[in-house]
Amino acid sequence: MAAVAKTKAALPRVGLVGLGIMGGTMAEALLQQGYEVCGSDIDLKALARLKRAGGLCLSSAAEVAGRSDVVIVSLSTSEALAQVTESIVSVPKAQWSHKPIVIETSTLPMEDKDACADALGKLGITTLDAPISGTAVRIKERAWTFFVSGKETAYRKVLPVLQVFTDKVSFVGPYGNGTKMKFAANHLVAIYNVAYAESVTLARKMGLNPQDVLDLFGNSPVLGTGVMRLRMPMMLERQYSPATMKVEVWQKDMQVIGDMAKSVDCPTPLFSTCAAVYTSAMALGLAMEDTASTAEVMSAMAGIAPAKGRVKKPFKP
Repeated sequence: MAAVAKTKAALPRVGLVGLGIMGGTMAEALLQQGYEVCGSDIDLKALARLKRAGGLCLSSAAEVAGRSDVVIVSLSTSEALAQVTESIVSVPKAQWSHKPIVIETSTLPMEDKDACADALGKLGITTLDAPISGTAVRIKERAWTFFVSGKETAYRKVLPVLQVFTDKVSFVGPYGNGTKMKFAANHLVAIYNVAYAESVTLARKMGLNPQDVLDLFGNSPVLGTGVMRLRMPMMLERQYSPATMKVEVWQKDMQVIGDMAKSVDCPTPLFSTCAAVYTSAMALGLAMEDTASTAEVMSAMAGIAPAKGRVKKPFKP
């Protein structure tokens, strides 16, 4: 027992700010590995989940930062990040007995992440920009990828924490490169989702069993991808809950990527075409369902009847 206690004592204390699908999953994984974990969230259900898992629930980001050696931030909006930043910087610099390393994992506009890092930097707190490529359900497969950017010395310090979730923890250079790499990844995912929805619809219209498409192509070294293996089964079953990525949330990511492309004068014709399909999914009442539900948009366009139990809504291309 003494050896175990010593090992646990040597682990850094980790705080989670934002205990949604991703943050809550990370908190549970850390607790299972013996880490001392605290967290905060405005959602009482998320706090209850952390408490059941054995974590400590706190009322603010400032409290989490004050009790942690490493703070992982996982938020869905820029407004939430601004509020978290304000909470932490409300603590005077002189009151910080130690300064945690903050790992910002959210997919948000670069200027908002820069503002967070600059504000925390004035307190002497180092922030890493480290978005995650992967969904919560894929943590069991250790299939996440972290794109970590910022100070390499800080990256090396937090690497063991991030390796709790995956072996794919890549250092990609100066602060901000992580988010840019995530934009590049999600740009592809946006296109893949719609491509697979179109493929399933084509198979159905030709009279093929779309399951055969997945069976033949899913593990192909040329045609198969993780996105195909994750989302196409939902498209085949026409069941999109529980969502690995909600259409409503994905709309935010699409906007951020599109804005970045415009800011660097990069044409994205395929991505821009896909954006309309996700907007159509929203119009069909699929906002809270998985992005695989783009298959229902394609079905509506092709004149395929709605899945059983779904209310047919008029489709406007």
